[in-house]
Amino acid sequence: MTFSLIARDPGTGMFGIGITTSSIAVGNRCPWVRAGVGAVTTQSRTDIRLGSRGLDLLESGLSAQQTVDQLVVESEFPERRQLAAIDRNGNVAYYCGPNITTLNSGFAGKNCVSTGNGLDNTEVPRKMVAYFEAASDVPFIARLLGAIDAGIAAGGEYGPVKAAALLVAHEHEWPLVDLRVDYEDEPEKKLRELWNLYEPQVEHYVTQVLRPNEIPASRF
Repeated sequence: MTFSLIARDPGTGMFGIGITTSSIAVGNRCPWVRAGVGAVTTQSRTDIRLGSRGLDLLESGLSAQQTVDQLVVESEFPERRQLAAIDRNGNVAYYCGPNITTLNSGFAGKNCVSTGNGLDNTEVPRKMVAYFEAASDVPFIARLLGAIDAGIAAGGEYGPVKAAALLVAHEHEWPLVDLRVDYEDEPEKKLRELWNLYEPQVEHYVTQVLRPNEIPASRF
């Protein structure tokens, strides 16, 4: 029971995912990103193996649609899975297995795609995409958080969400942002609070990796 939005920022080349669910620790299982390659979500009776496999397929040159199609072929139980992908060119694709036991849907937009299961109504993914596309003046990562809020405002899941995650890749082999709320009431609010704390420090932690001698001794 999860809903998410995957997106690419054409201006920066960032890939990102905003995701929330009623299950614990969604950030450990469902969202996958790789700089310069794309992003994948694996949801509904989640097979965590499909995340890294999807990124490898994208990196090999397959399109988003080809990647999703191949994941369906390779999955042991594709009828239970929900998958989405975006490739380096911003092409998107999604798949909702016919035997997903809860209300589910997906919606593809420009440089973004949303999927959900355990939904209150099938409009949730469309509303998430609509927000993301309309908020073009909002910074990319803030738009991912806003898409989660839009999904909740549209009805979200049929029960309360308890976990949320924000995962973004840009230029480097590690995620630029990997923030998680693993099990809390109103996790989307706590995730935004985490981002507000982390945003001013993002470049500092990149510098720690690439140019540690530039960091003053007074900084940790």
